[in-house]
Amino acid sequence: AARARAADPDRYMCALFTAPHQRGALFSLLLFNAEIARVREVVSERMLGQIRLQWWREAIDEIYQGGGRRHEVVDHLAEAIRTHGLTRRYFERLIDAREKDLDDTPPENIAVLEHYAEESAAPLVLLALEVAGADADVLADVARHTGIGWALTGLMRALPHHAAEGRVMVPRDVLAATGLTVQTVCGGEAKADIARAVEKVANVARQHSDEARVLRRTLPQAVKRATLQTILSAAYLRRLAACGHDPTNPRATLGPLYRQFLLTKAALFGA
Repeated sequence: AARARAADPDRYMCALFTAPHQRGALFSLLLFNAEIARVREVVSERMLGQIRLQWWREAIDEIYQGGGRRHEVVDHLAEAIRTHGLTRRYFERLIDAREKDLDDTPPENIAVLEHYAEESAAPLVLLALEVAGADADVLADVARHTGIGWALTGLMRALPHHAAEGRVMVPRDVLAATGLTVQTVCGGEAKADIARAVEKVANVARQHSDEARVLRRTLPQAVKRATLQTILSAAYLRRLAACGHDPTNPRATLGPLYRQFLLTKAALFGA
């Protein structure tokens, strides 16, 4: 639990509002996701990143073949998969999406960015829904909008961090429309133009977040709690807008007590 909290504090906090018997599986999913999400940061060459991702493909394959590698995250993941009958293709989609992380070229347009956001986040929501006992395929739209809203919000909040690494996830057409280049974004110049670019992506994130919140209203309470992250997406987007869509503003974040308040309110009153 401590490792999951350190790796993904927001979704860890969301998991605390699920049934106790589901939390261990959710924590293992968060740790798996954190492992593949950090591949780009721990390798110096694209090929090394591909090797690491292939390691995880093979690890997942071995679990579904009835085996498993001696690795702490793999051990817990295998237990979650067998206990909850988790769908293999969702893991494969998550791993495949991380191939894009090894390419520093910005996405061509917003549709390409949305696709990356969906593939890198929605399958994790689908797995959480399966842990909650739901038919994930039936809830694909909820998962899709929840995942895209979450991922796009996170990408814009992480823009300064990515820029420091020479990576820009703002689509090329948005960069062009706001008079930006990869170099100006990475250099932290033209803050007003960067804020306009962030706003364009944030508006798309908000559309998905709003749609997710509408769709989840009719879900059973236990299933709703598997998609609580959309509550945080909406709050982060509001805070980002209040800061003029400047992701470098220290106020463009949410404190842990406020996050806990939002999630408690949503969990108790079914928001």
